[in-house]
Amino acid sequence: MNALAVILEGPERLALRELELTPAGPGDVVIDIAWSGISSGTEKLLWDGRMPDFPGMGYPLVPGYESIGRIVDAGSDVRGRIGDWVFVPGANCYQDARGLFGGTASRLIVPSARALPVPERLGQSGVLCALAATALHAINGGTAPDLIIGHGVLGRLLARLTSALGSPAPTVWETSEARRDGAAGYTVITPGDDDRRDYTSIYDASGDAAIIDAATPHLAKGGEITLAGFYAERVNFAFPAAFMKEARLRIAAEWQPGDLAQTLSLIESGKLDLTGLITDARPAHAAGEAYPQAFNDPACLKMVLDWSEAA
Repeated sequence: MNALAVILEGPERLALRELELTPAGPGDVVIDIAWSGISSGTEKLLWDGRMPDFPGMGYPLVPGYESIGRIVDAGSDVRGRIGDWVFVPGANCYQDARGLFGGTASRLIVPSARALPVPERLGQSGVLCALAATALHAINGGTAPDLIIGHGVLGRLLARLTSALGSPAPTVWETSEARRDGAAGYTVITPGDDDRRDYTSIYDASGDAAIIDAATPHLAKGGEITLAGFYAERVNFAFPAAFMKEARLRIAAEWQPGDLAQTLSLIESGKLDLTGLITDARPAHAAGEAYPQAFNDPACLKMVLDWSEAA
């Protein structure tokens, strides 16, 4: 069995070609992918060649961990899942390419437990489930933010989830004029316009490794800074300012199954709205143009690839 897949052959070297898939086992499912998202965080690091070394890292690789589609076949142990609409947080099912993330292909084979049911009515917005669950995981690990740094998709999800969970609306910093619109019930300002010095919970969603020095002066004494992005460079900060504030530092990692279940519950209840977060979509055969746009166009919050013509 083959699939058409996006392949990063090296930094800024992208191809779209057929790959042979590893045969499905009795507990595996075969999924025809409808949509896959492009991450402007971790995938940009793969694109730029700046991704820190991870187990399984290397080129050529298939990127992507934000795919949705339908189970069209299954192994003998999980035949009852055929027809399910699912979210797939990546795959490692290729004979001739690494699957460090592995979700950006027309067809995937994964263990059944890795194919997570989501409402089909979400449409292409279903690719946001992992990022929303990641934002919720950050909040669940501490206290809700009263300041969020960055108004990309992660920052917007953090702000929307804060309100969905019943906490006061946060302030959001954004330096790019192209990204200051779209706030729903909260305020977006430039850092230079903020004279508050009493934030108790600051979340960074920018991925700026130097952000602690910018955030610390605005922190209340004993307040917490949560690093919710992904940082390719060493994170460092000036100690005296953090010392005077008795600042606490927390790192939020990837979502867990319980976070996804809670995210889907918030969506189903109407408390979390995903509309307006996907700004761009291209057919999969235009991946060569989609990836640079996703990484370099400030107006592109989220790019998705449409695999409907590639199955």
